[in-house]
Amino acid sequence: MPETTAKAHRTVSRVTDILETVAQHGGARMHELAVALEAPKSSVFGLVKGLVSTGYLSEEKGVYRLGPALGNLLTQPAPDIAGAVRPSLEALRDEFGETAMVGIPVGDSLTYLASAESRQPIRYSAPLRVRRPLFPPSAGKVVLAYRTAKQRESYLRTLFDNEDRVRSAMAELAEVRASQVAFNHDETLPDLSATARPVLVGGRLSAVLAVAGPTTRIEAHLHTIAEALVDATTAAAERLGAQSAG
Repeated sequence: MPETTAKAHRTVSRVTDILETVAQHGGARMHELAVALEAPKSSVFGLVKGLVSTGYLSEEKGVYRLGPALGNLLTQPAPDIAGAVRPSLEALRDEFGETAMVGIPVGDSLTYLASAESRQPIRYSAPLRVRRPLFPPSAGKVVLAYRTAKQRESYLRTLFDNEDRVRSAMAELAEVRASQVAFNHDETLPDLSATARPVLVGGRLSAVLAVAGPTTRIEAHLHTIAEALVDATTAAAERLGAQSAG
């Protein structure tokens, strides 16, 4: 069959946004969900009540929380990625004094599961369990690099309408795939740079390790950090592989 690329669907996106908002806040009221989704309460109301009726949400005194039906989707325990990479994150943080984090692909987004924050007063604090774009964060570039060329191009065209910009990004992602390292030089926030490498288990992308910090402090060390990430991702992959084997 010909290869197809995933496309966002408005209703599906709203349903997943509702579930993720409730999960992130431990519960939410109808008006809070409408604000979070930037949608009329009337549009959100039917979706929320439908999720309650199917058990994916529960309601108590006007507060909606995750429901028991979500447990039915988990046919087997998920690998404890955060636990497996924690030693690597802390070792990177202690060696370089900057924030280290682990991210995973979530659809066409990147989500950080855990971090070991720098102890320095001025540092990068990675937002956990919040969807982030796949480009231009360094960890997101790694995720995109491990997708097919058609999938990469399709995603990039949702960001850029300039053909030269798409070609430039495609070339960068090809280099990321070949070298297994990505960089971010002030592309997401002013004075923030980072580097990232894939955690490969059985040749498949399981997670991404990244280190980020103020450009004025980290820029001169990015390539050294990238080299250290080779051992860190190898160790993380071994621990994840042992989890799967067990």
